[in-house]
Amino acid sequence: MTEDQQYILDELCKIVDQEKPDVIVISGDIYDRAVPPVEAVELLDNVLNKILLEKHIPIIAIAGNHDSPNRISFGSNILKNNGLYIEGKLKRNIRKVSLNDEFGAVNFYLLPYAEPMEVRSIFENENVHSHNDALKVIVDNIKANMNYDERNVVVCHGYIRGIVDLEESESERPLSIGGTEYVEASIFKDFEYTALGHLHGAQKVTDDSIRYAGSLLKYSFSEVKQNKSAVLVELNEKGSTSAVALKPLKPLREMRIIKGGLKELIDAAKIDNSNSKDYIKAVLTDEGELIDPMNKLRSVYPNVLELVREEKNKRSVDTKTSAGEGYKHKSKIELFKSFFENISGTEFTKDKEDIVLEVIKEVEKEERE
Repeated sequence: MTEDQQYILDELCKIVDQEKPDVIVISGDIYDRAVPPVEAVELLDNVLNKILLEKHIPIIAIAGNHDSPNRISFGSNILKNNGLYIEGKLKRNIRKVSLNDEFGAVNFYLLPYAEPMEVRSIFENENVHSHNDALKVIVDNIKANMNYDERNVVVCHGYIRGIVDLEESESERPLSIGGTEYVEASIFKDFEYTALGHLHGAQKVTDDSIRYAGSLLKYSFSEVKQNKSAVLVELNEKGSTSAVALKPLKPLREMRIIKGGLKELIDAAKIDNSNSKDYIKAVLTDEGELIDPMNKLRSVYPNVLELVREEKNKRSVDTKTSAGEGYKHKSKIELFKSFFENISGTEFTKDKEDIVLEVIKEVEKEERE
C-alpha cells in the first residue's frame, strides 16, 4: 500500500500547510512491523524531511507495539537538532520535550510502548504485573517532578479505557491476553491532553482530553465504517478548555465490502466502475460451485483482496433436528428435504423438489430395469 500511504501523507501535508501547527505528534505505531520494508522507510524519510526542513515544524514521535524500539531510537540525539524528537525505548528518566507558545511552556512526556516486565525491571518495582500497573508507576514518576503551573501532555501507546467500550479492529495486534492490557483513563487526569496510539479508530476515551488519533488509512475490512482523520488540538492557556477538531482524510482508494451473486457483482461494476479500484472484500451468496470466481471478479475489481462464501447455515448439534430422525416413516423426498435444509440452511423450494423427484424417478426406474 505504499502508493496509498504516499497519497494520504501528501493529504496530511496539505492539512499541515492549512493549519500551520506548532508541532506534529505521532503516538506509534510508526511502522507496521519491527523490520519495515525499504519503501516504507524511504517514504517516511521523505515526508519527515518535508515537514522538518521545508515547513520547519517539529515532530514528536514514539514507538508502538509494532515497532522495533532499537531501530526507532537510532540517531535520536542527532535528529533532535533538526526538530525530530523520537523515543523508541522507555527509560527511567522519562523524556520531556518542552515547546513554547504565547502562553508559555508545553511539556510533552514521551512514553513509548513497553511490556509490564520491562517496566518492572526499569523501575525496580516488583508490583508491576499488568499494563495498568506499569503506566501508573511511570505516570507517578512523571508527576513527582512535574510543574503543575505549566501545560503537560502525555504521548502514550496502549489500550486506555474509560466508561464506554472503545472501537477495535483486526489490524491491531493484541498487547496481552486475559485483560492485563487495559489501562484506566483516570491515571492521566492531571494532564491537559493525552495523545494515544494503538487503536485505529479516531475516538475519545472519556472526553476530548484523552483521545486516539487513529490510523491515517484503513488497514483491514473491520475498519470499513471508520472515518479517518488527523486530530487538531489547540491548547489554550493553563486552566482553560482545549479545543479539538477532526480534519478528514480521504484515501486514494477506499476499502469496501460488497455482497451478492457473482454475476450480480460483475454486472454492477460494468454499469458503474467509478469505485472499481477500491480494495474489496467480496461476499458471494451463490449456491453451488463457482468456476474461478476470484479471477472473474478481478476482471472488474482489480483490487479484490478477500473472497468469502456466505454461510447460510449454522449446523445444529441437537439430534432432534437431524435429517435422520424418524427416517423409517419418511419418504425419499422427505428425507432429502430434511437433509438439504439441515446442511444448507436454506429452504427446500418447490423447484428444487421437482428436480429431486425427477432424479428419484429415474433411479427407481433404472433399479426396476
